[in-house]
Formats: sequence, structure tokens, C-alpha cells
Amino acid sequence: MRVHICAVGRLRTGPERALIDDYTSRFDRTGRAHGLGPLSFHEVEDKKGGGMAAEAALLERVIPKGALLCVMDERGKVLSSPQFSDKLGEWRDNGRQDLAIVIGGADGIDPSLRAKADFAISFGKMVWPHMLVRVMLSEQLYRAASIQAGSPYHRV
Repeated sequence: MRVHICAVGRLRTGPERALIDDYTSRFDRTGRAHGLGPLSFHEVEDKKGGGMAAEAALLERVIPKGALLCVMDERGKVLSSPQFSDKLGEWRDNGRQDLAIVIGGADGIDPSLRAKADFAISFGKMVWPHMLVRVMLSEQLYRAASIQAGSPYHRV
């Protein structure tokens, strides 16, 4: 199952980029044998200042057709790492070819796009900067793949 992180904003060179690149390569290596990956990023930017609605339209253009749509949203379900790993495995085992995980901009995800989501995940009640969410999500994807691989990376 290919995994696509579709996000508002452009990630520049820096510590966040280095972490994301590291976790992406780890995910791709670990997940491959378990039917997960590759992981790709699709970034959009609303240069006209159209707000959440404009961001949603841009995001919808980069979400692969037929992909299971999962949004990162503070109102979403809070999962443990093993639960997240199980959820990825369930989607993969149900024949999903693509998973699109959407990270909104500073104001979040437009309600019209949120309503189309098959699933919503939250990293807790706190709101996180969208650049850090990319890092945390990349790490959790790698952790999920390592759990499925039986790797000692995730300790209970």
C-alpha cells in the first residue's frame, strides 16, 4: 500500500527535513517486505490567500484517485502506536492500494474535505505545528512498519 502525505506548505531545508528524510527511508526499507510503501510527500501552497477552502481544493488535486483518505485532525481518534500499525495493516489487507494522509495548514482542514475522510487521526488534544506533525507522522509510520516487522524499535 502506497502512503501519500498530502500537506499544506513547503518544507524547507533544516532539521525537520533531515528527520523526515531519515524516517521516510527507514519506512520504505522496513515496510517494503510487509506491503507498505513507498512513502511520498505532496505539498501544496495557496499563494492567493484563499484560506482553508482554497487549500482543500489544492489538496484534493494531489490525493490519488481511489485512495483511502485519512485526515490529521484534533477531533480525530487518538491511537496508540500498535493500534496505528494495526489500522495500516487492516487497510493494506483489505486491498487498499493507496493511503492519503492529509495535514492541513495553520487553520486546519476545511470542513468539506474533512467530511470526505474515511478516518481521522489526532496526536492528542494539543494543536501541533504542521511541520512538526509531518515529522511525528513520518516517525509513527516507520514505527508502525517496524511493529509489523517484529523489530525491537518499538518497546512495550
